[in-house]
Amino acid sequence: MFEILFLRLGQYARCVRKGVRFKPCQTVLFKSVLSDNRGYSRSACFHARLCLPRLHDCYVRNYHSNFGVYGFCPRKGNTHKVSSDALESKIKQSNFYRFVTAYRQHGHKKANINPIAITDESIVPEIELGYYGLKENDRFTFSGILYAPIAEGTVADAISFLQKTYSNTMSAEFSYLEDAEEVEWFAQQMEQSAVEELDRDTRRNLAKEMLKSQAFDNYLATKFVTVKRYGGEGAESMMGFFTEFFNTSANAGVEQVIMCMPHRGRLNLLTGMLLFPPAQLFRKLKGISEFPEYVKATGDVPSHFTSSVDLTINGKTLHVTMVPGPSHLEAANPVSMGKTRARQQTLKQGGYCQIHSAEWNNKVLNLQVHGDAAFSGQGVNQETLELSMVPHFEVGGSVHLAVNNQLGFTTPPDRGRSSRYCTDLAKIISAPVLHVNGDFPEMVVKATRIACEYQRKFHKDIFVDLNCYRRWGHNELDDPTFTNPAIYNIIQARRTVPDMYADVLVKEGVMTKEEVERIVAEHSGWLNDTLKSMDTYIPQESFLRKHWAGIHQADAALTVWDTGLESDILRYVGEKSVTYPQDFNIHPHLLKTHVSPRLNKISTGTKIDWATAEALAMGSLLYQGYNVRISGQDVGRGTFSHRHVMLVDQKTNEMYIPLNNLIDTQKGYLEVANSILSEEAVLAFEYGMSIENPNNLIIWEAQFGDFCNGAQIPIDTYIASGETKWMICSGLTVLLPHGYDGAGPEHSSCRLERFLQLSDSNESKPDGDDVNIHIANPTTPAQYFHLLRKQIIQNYRKPLILVTPKTLLRLPEATSSLADMGPHTSFVPVIGDVVKEDCNVQRVIFVSGKHYYNLDKQRKALDAKDVALVRLEGLSPFPTLNLQQEVAKYKNAKIFIWSQEEHQNMGAWSYIRPRFENLIGRRLKYAGRGPLATPAVGIGQLHQKEAEEVITKPFMMR
Repeated sequence: MFEILFLRLGQYARCVRKGVRFKPCQTVLFKSVLSDNRGYSRSACFHARLCLPRLHDCYVRNYHSNFGVYGFCPRKGNTHKVSSDALESKIKQSNFYRFVTAYRQHGHKKANINPIAITDESIVPEIELGYYGLKENDRFTFSGILYAPIAEGTVADAISFLQKTYSNTMSAEFSYLEDAEEVEWFAQQMEQSAVEELDRDTRRNLAKEMLKSQAFDNYLATKFVTVKRYGGEGAESMMGFFTEFFNTSANAGVEQVIMCMPHRGRLNLLTGMLLFPPAQLFRKLKGISEFPEYVKATGDVPSHFTSSVDLTINGKTLHVTMVPGPSHLEAANPVSMGKTRARQQTLKQGGYCQIHSAEWNNKVLNLQVHGDAAFSGQGVNQETLELSMVPHFEVGGSVHLAVNNQLGFTTPPDRGRSSRYCTDLAKIISAPVLHVNGDFPEMVVKATRIACEYQRKFHKDIFVDLNCYRRWGHNELDDPTFTNPAIYNIIQARRTVPDMYADVLVKEGVMTKEEVERIVAEHSGWLNDTLKSMDTYIPQESFLRKHWAGIHQADAALTVWDTGLESDILRYVGEKSVTYPQDFNIHPHLLKTHVSPRLNKISTGTKIDWATAEALAMGSLLYQGYNVRISGQDVGRGTFSHRHVMLVDQKTNEMYIPLNNLIDTQKGYLEVANSILSEEAVLAFEYGMSIENPNNLIIWEAQFGDFCNGAQIPIDTYIASGETKWMICSGLTVLLPHGYDGAGPEHSSCRLERFLQLSDSNESKPDGDDVNIHIANPTTPAQYFHLLRKQIIQNYRKPLILVTPKTLLRLPEATSSLADMGPHTSFVPVIGDVVKEDCNVQRVIFVSGKHYYNLDKQRKALDAKDVALVRLEGLSPFPTLNLQQEVAKYKNAKIFIWSQEEHQNMGAWSYIRPRFENLIGRRLKYAGRGPLATPAVGIGQLHQKEAEEVITKPFMMR
């Protein structure tokens, strides 16, 4: 409606240019409207005219009727006569609608949402009355325009209502939502909320939780003076958000909440609402482990603690899980989403292969809590938001709380971001944002209600921007006045939020002063009693959850797991992996190069290639009832167009996954998640998937091995150290294509050396299965088959880093037989050489990965019968016993060499050498590329020269 005037103005301008004559009264009216004196900028009218051509056809068809109704018809054919007063009334009504709409769009700019504001930025031209040609005493009908408690009133009445709604201590940004229904719904919620009051019990409980949070901080400040606790002081109204969020969720039928949270206020929430034992915290603060003595874990700092508990709310059970969060800001967000999706699948919410919005049943909800500067500054947030509505990653919308301290470490907002709000990143997915002043906790509760209602109704992300402050510095031991004296002059002069709110309730008779004092005294007394009884507290194991029954910590010894299967099962799975419906239009090239060759290989049981072995491993696990998920960039076909677990109909573009149609009673399903072009968020998401259910094989494949560089944060803080820090196990499998093939610096190495450095393998005593990460560089499809199946068959879960090939995917020598995957077969950590006379061997070359085939080809060319090639397929845990047995075969060998195609400061050399010499008792020589700053050279001739040297040098060394 508000565009009608501009459209008419544009039509008038068009008619003038065409020479159409208007009545004098009409011309005067148009000119007055177009002038600045009427409150319309010339620029606005100009843009209105620019947007008219796209509607030109519509106006040509309805030319006379449209102009007649509004009195804008040309002199000829004028069949409607409307008075100037009526026309003025219609224009003003249209302007009033535009004014209301503008307030909904721009009202937040003058809202009182900053509790420690230094400057006043309340002038917002977009909502000035003069801009719309309105006066305060103009009277309008509100019905159909405003959700006000009165049906009609003056502009002054409307302004009062709009200010209370959109320019108060709570405001919102939602006008950019793409769905008109969402925009209208949001306006209705905001305007109805403006006149609603919280009930007495809600207000009392709100005060209680904030007072408890403050008492907790005060208690720790007294008992643990030198401890950094990252308390909630200044942001206590976040407890109002959590209280309302949990209550609203439980009452709406939500059964599970998976949440993540940074340091700020984490301990307040854990001990105050999530039933975390304060004794466990106090023990940690005293330097005692948070785990039982028999558990192999080194723990983490208190501000990273987690919880997974059942809350009873109004007779309903709500399970809340807080995922672990490292110090790397915002890294936990995609982890929480991954765990949420896996929990939804465990509860059978939506389809396993793709969850459609119509199938959401709101049993599981994701909550992400952010810091203001971190949300603006950390790129993982953009990646995570972009996952929010992507198939195979969506979770039905997350609720976000940005605890806006208005400082990042010690950096103020004007130095910490370029956007107006810390939450402006939310606009990339058109997520609405509610801004609220933390000094007004009741507004926080209202914002929370709207956020929860929106998520449930539209299954999309929504943000609550809680504007507050840090009472102390970055931590309680920091002096913030070094860099922010003006802000902290305000903060130090003010009373706390819980005290101010309690005073309001006491003044209104909702609570008594004695009740307030009793709440504080009881909570402090409880904490004090807990501290006194701390020595009798016995920590509990935390990682053996209900659906992890039967999963243990890995043993300190190496175990051989039988992962082979009967050939009939393998043949059946192999055939089914390339079976598709009769009316399916498969790509003719795939029929020739993928389907027919695989059927032939399965029939003969020989020359099983890498992709077929992978399909047999995944398909057999599906057949046995386990779920498999493979994620990454274009993993459906594979970076090197070798996998094709997902077929696409060439006429309809429909996708078909053969392995999801093995048997009619199939319980395990394959999820093929072609991801966005992200590494950090996607890998962290997959980690979250992996820590939820041990019966899911979760695989992430990098497009090229070194693309994992972009995911170093989740690799370091979660994958390599999660079990040691938090006793949270993961069976995540990471596939990293690797190989020096002349592709240049960034497409050659998966940076194997970095993962080996992250391994806690012991270089002076034999490893067991209990090393933190398992790392393998297999050379045959059968080895790959066994490694994938082992991830599920073994009774523990460890992350598996697999150095996967590129050239070996189609190398005829790098094939296996079905017999290699048959009954009583398993992964072999060391593959010895087959030589007729071990006693004749003078030189033993140890190698890992695809480099073996180059060396073997060279050995044959040289007819070097006195050389043995021994392959290290498993690197971590280091296969000490297997290597000792191999070395013992070659009693007359004089030279032992480690050969690799990576440069000397990369690859496995630095890892292999001390272990080989300490545990095997032999000096090892190096044969490979020399040290280099980049993973590989970028000049073709230089690469070829190096490639020749690395295969000739091992046979020439003395």
